[in-house]
Amino acid sequence: MYRANDRRYDTMKYNRCGYSGLKLPEVSLGLWHNFGDTAVYDNMKKLCFTAFDNGITHFDLANNYGPQPGSAEKNFGRILKENFLPYRDEMIISTKAGYDMWPGPYGDWGSKKYLTASLDQSLMRMGLAYVDIFYHHRMDPETPLEETMEALNQAVRSGKALYAGLSNYDEETMKKAAAILKDLKCPFIINQNSYNIFNRTIEKNGLKDACTEEKKGIISFSPLAQGMLTDRYLKGIPSDSRIVTDGRFLNADQLSDSRLASIRGLDRIASERGESLAQMALKWVLKDNVVTSVLVGASKPEQILDNLKVIKSAPFTEEELKKIDEFS
Repeated sequence: MYRANDRRYDTMKYNRCGYSGLKLPEVSLGLWHNFGDTAVYDNMKKLCFTAFDNGITHFDLANNYGPQPGSAEKNFGRILKENFLPYRDEMIISTKAGYDMWPGPYGDWGSKKYLTASLDQSLMRMGLAYVDIFYHHRMDPETPLEETMEALNQAVRSGKALYAGLSNYDEETMKKAAAILKDLKCPFIINQNSYNIFNRTIEKNGLKDACTEEKKGIISFSPLAQGMLTDRYLKGIPSDSRIVTDGRFLNADQLSDSRLASIRGLDRIASERGESLAQMALKWVLKDNVVTSVLVGASKPEQILDNLKVIKSAPFTEEELKKIDEFS
């Protein structure tokens, strides 16, 4: 039976999530990749143990994470049952619904029927009575926003979720949703969006500033740009890389000559700081204390340990930030 490291809270930094009582670790573990049925179960356990032993208390999932959809929740539920049950109250476990999950008109988008059924299925797969955060995974252009927000409110009022979150929303829709949830007295506390040196959409569409204004947290997924902001591709594409083994979210076309030149330039800046490229990229996301936590994925425990070095990373100088912008 797994026993957690007694010193797991010694070095991790925990940040308050918006205007709420909840704190998240500065580094969280995302189960988007490497927890589906194509992954090795013993390695999944090692990833979770390494994370928790080092103060990563937040584990982020979604109904469709796999492959196959639902398998990441199922596998994490097994790890939870076999090893983590004594520590459940020390953990933040989140899931989402909003993308295609099952056939027919009720297994996608943002209807109350879909979100309610999906959360019930997620809880069954993980063997949980509740999740800490339940997100709507993407904006729905057809379902009334009031209906989707009422589904999140119902999830909280039923005790199946403690907090509500939104993922992949823009500024305008987030503000409208926040107003609805405020009227419902539903604790909406966090936005989950892609944000990294190469992808600055939340700066351009106003969401980052709006979260500060609305006192909502932000958690960044893909802070390492699907591995491009690591040393993984500095010398080309390795045979065991995600591009080769699973090209659904990162493919060879994205690693153009100009992009590789940018990655190598950023790596030089990181080296001058005495850091890995991944460590610097994570620090960049967290640099202004607006982002609450960064969601890292990993295929090896060593990658988690390397990412955790961001906690001790030095602030950027104005010159470093200028150079990073030039390579972005």
